[in-house]
Amino acid sequence: MRNGMHTDWDRCVRAVQSKDARFDGWFFTAVLTTRIYCRPSCPVVPPKPENMIFYPSAAACQQAGFRACKRCRPDTSPGSPAWNQRADLVARAMRLIADGVVDREGVPGLAARLGYSTRQIERQLVAELGAGPLALARAQRAQTARVLIETTALPMAEIAFAAGFSSIRTFNDTVREVFALAPSELRSRLPKKTVVAPGVLSLRLPFRAPLNPDNLFGHLAATSVPGVEEWREGAYRRTLRLPYGHGIVALTPKTDHIACRLTLSDMRDLPVAISRCRRMLDLDADPVAVDDQLRADPVLAPLVDKAPGRRVPRTVDEAEFAVRAVLGQQVSTAAARTHAARLVTAHGEQIEDAEGGLTHLFPAPEALAALDPESLAMPRTRRTTFTTLVRQLAEGTLHLGVESDWEESRARLGTLPGFGPWTVDVIAMRALGDPDAFLPTDLGIRRAARELGLPSTPAALTARAAGWRPWRAYAVQYLWATDSHPINFLPV
Repeated sequence: MRNGMHTDWDRCVRAVQSKDARFDGWFFTAVLTTRIYCRPSCPVVPPKPENMIFYPSAAACQQAGFRACKRCRPDTSPGSPAWNQRADLVARAMRLIADGVVDREGVPGLAARLGYSTRQIERQLVAELGAGPLALARAQRAQTARVLIETTALPMAEIAFAAGFSSIRTFNDTVREVFALAPSELRSRLPKKTVVAPGVLSLRLPFRAPLNPDNLFGHLAATSVPGVEEWREGAYRRTLRLPYGHGIVALTPKTDHIACRLTLSDMRDLPVAISRCRRMLDLDADPVAVDDQLRADPVLAPLVDKAPGRRVPRTVDEAEFAVRAVLGQQVSTAAARTHAARLVTAHGEQIEDAEGGLTHLFPAPEALAALDPESLAMPRTRRTTFTTLVRQLAEGTLHLGVESDWEESRARLGTLPGFGPWTVDVIAMRALGDPDAFLPTDLGIRRAARELGLPSTPAALTARAAGWRPWRAYAVQYLWATDSHPINFLPV
């Protein structure tokens, strides 16, 4: 773990002098002589150590009066892995800020979702990140504005509104302050591009290398629900339910980034859509830290060395994934997809797709809570499991969003009828995002364990996996990769 790394001056200096991209997003380098801040891997000649000062966030740099480097573009570096591997107050607050809650609901809304006072949240964020929630949200607005300026032909007034600024003046002042260029100058520096359709954006999503796309995109494609998801021409495409409207995203793995093509019904949803896609693909992970720990086990080491950089495929919609986990209990992947597709056709919201392959948003819990249980083609006990889940999600008595406390959510899920350890843990791994979630009862995991000479009973395998903590969810990906059998959702 590298939490608080910005306080280790010697280590930060070494990272900057070696231009080590592994540390991009962990900390930022501010240069006292130029008043510019950079990512550790900035390609320019490193400044003298006595002119460096280190901050834990881009917002802290901006708040201290530094502007973003035009060469390394530190505002586009991968996010800190800390926010997706922790479930404390600061991590949950950061996930909510990335999801646009401060822009939509203000700091009081952020506090209400977390169950703390605004003062407590402000104090903890400033202590760890050097900036409070408003400054962090402002840094995100600035980055959203830059993306829209550089990838669309929208008028500046529309960009200001879409990025969440309260006025054109605030938008202009913020862009000048953060990037040392006026919005029009940012756009004029770009080569002329072919104008794309309104609402369509092409972006590059950065990640820390290495990244092995096989299990990541393979799993998403293998379990895709017709009408909501598809694999087409090397891209995973799916529909998105967003705060202001809906969207369609196409994600294509490239050597050093994920190509992201977004179609949005409302541009205000851009930062949320990006955040959710990054989270689904686990792009803010630190694969070097994960793989180094798993390599320490002589059984896992050959698996890691063969295909390093595996990520945990997650979700853009936690409630959707929980519903799909229940639909997949004790059935094959094909049967689970069929069940989900029927629900989508009957209860999903229809959308238009210019490419024709996607037709619906996955049904919201409120729509599913209103359906007739007798219409569900599943055993009566699983109907009870399904209806209890969607009712609690619709009523808000069960929370699985980015603000969730993982242990509280696990405990709550465990009280629902039909929720055994496998269902709870697969939701913890892929919806809640717990990097240490483990599936010792999964048949594929037990089969892989036997073939590798590991204990195959759940209790013995859990004991053997203690050395893989806190990255057991990644160990699951390496173990699953040894199994050539189709993905099955059998345990409950």
